[in-house]
Amino acid sequence: MAAENSKQFWKRSAKLPGSIQPVYGAQHPPLDPRLTKNFIKERSKVSTVPLKNKKASSFHEFARNTSDAWDIGDDEEEDFSSPSFQTLNSKVALATAAQVLENHSKLRVKPERSQSTTSEVPASYKVIKSSSDAQLSRNSSDTCLRNPLHKQQSLPLRPIIPLVARISDQNASGAPPMTVREKTRLEKFRQLLSSHNTDLDELRKCSWPGVPREVRPVTWRLLSGYLPANTERRKLTLQRKREEYFGFIEQYYDSRNEEHHQDTYRQIHIDIPRTNPLIPLFQQPLVQEIFERILFIWAIRHPASGYVQGINDLVTPFFVVFLSEYVEEDVENFDVTNLSQDMLRSIEADSFWCMSKLLDGIQDNYTFAQPGIQKKVKALEELVSRIDEQVHNHFRRYEVEYLQFAFRWMNNLLMRELPLRCTIRLWDTYQSEPEGFSHFHLYVCAAFLIKWRKEILDEEDFQGLLMLLQNLPTIHWGNEEIGLLLAEAYRLKYMFADAPNHYRR
Repeated sequence: MAAENSKQFWKRSAKLPGSIQPVYGAQHPPLDPRLTKNFIKERSKVSTVPLKNKKASSFHEFARNTSDAWDIGDDEEEDFSSPSFQTLNSKVALATAAQVLENHSKLRVKPERSQSTTSEVPASYKVIKSSSDAQLSRNSSDTCLRNPLHKQQSLPLRPIIPLVARISDQNASGAPPMTVREKTRLEKFRQLLSSHNTDLDELRKCSWPGVPREVRPVTWRLLSGYLPANTERRKLTLQRKREEYFGFIEQYYDSRNEEHHQDTYRQIHIDIPRTNPLIPLFQQPLVQEIFERILFIWAIRHPASGYVQGINDLVTPFFVVFLSEYVEEDVENFDVTNLSQDMLRSIEADSFWCMSKLLDGIQDNYTFAQPGIQKKVKALEELVSRIDEQVHNHFRRYEVEYLQFAFRWMNNLLMRELPLRCTIRLWDTYQSEPEGFSHFHLYVCAAFLIKWRKEILDEEDFQGLLMLLQNLPTIHWGNEEIGLLLAEAYRLKYMFADAPNHYRR
């Protein structure tokens, strides 16, 4: 009986309203059945002799040279207590350990080579790095060894931005606090927002290059369609929608303990602490409870998709922006218990409704089999093949599938690739652009990929390419980089959106 219960724990039903859908993203690429069919049989033959020194140059070589101590077949078909399974694990584990030790022994030589090469670089090219540079896994010794002088020269000579500092800072690139031009823009926003009927077309035009921090909360409510353009109706609309949301809480939230909703709530409860784990704001119990309510209510009100991993990230920009309405200092270290209950309720309800408006436009990204993401990844592949054939052929040469890295870009709207301050700036434009989250995002992803073309072409094996694409060094990005990225994305959209055969090979 206990064995049956343990098996039931791993089962997930995709037919119940609000149930969890599996996600295969960049961290978990789709499995090739040709590799999984006889995986255990092949790995059981592995001996402890030294493995090949040659680096895997393609996906299939990488898969063949990678050992795993766990069977990747169906859990229910395996007897974990059987002697054969235990023997298999020990053999594979020994082979894996031997390879790890061999790899580490090779890496011990690299620091000496790195010191000798960096000593040859002129002092004028040296850049002082902050402690947060440890997060840049791509700035490793391998890359520095290939061309240390170029790497030193290419780093921007401007103030270092810590990983989580100044989330909501409009000038995150080291620009002056407030220029005359920015004051003029802020005044224009205030005039638009205070008019009897806000001109939404003009508001979108002003918001495309970025929204000032002071007026971002009300601007986002208007651009998302949550607030009406008429100023007289706004107060009543906010009151009604906030009451409606907390009515959902009273009606549905207790059902999280019911059997058919337990899996959904359990997955949300697991994912919430993983949301921006390096930012103290999101590790506060009160904030995590707010996120749990928002995500659970959304999931059971949208049974076609239910909760999907990645949706939890989409709450954070709205939460930070609406929190900044009540907090003057940077919010990443702010203790939300200092706010009144009414303020917290307003932030929670507004975050829920604006996230719902966003997801209404991209819900096919999260329905069964996630067809929206599949189509967008395919469209990205086609677009890149036409705008940069060299990069496209480089991926094909080393058998890198776009789905293996771009799935996460579409599923999380690049939130895992960019600092949160950059995501907020990016969403200023997304909400100003027609179908920004569903259509314009494709061109942003294409521009983002081509931005790293030199680093991509420098990598000459499958593993190196995938590591690069999953750990792109954007930790110090600010408004300047996002502005250039958006400009390039707009250029691509202008060239290709209404001309599907343009540059077709």
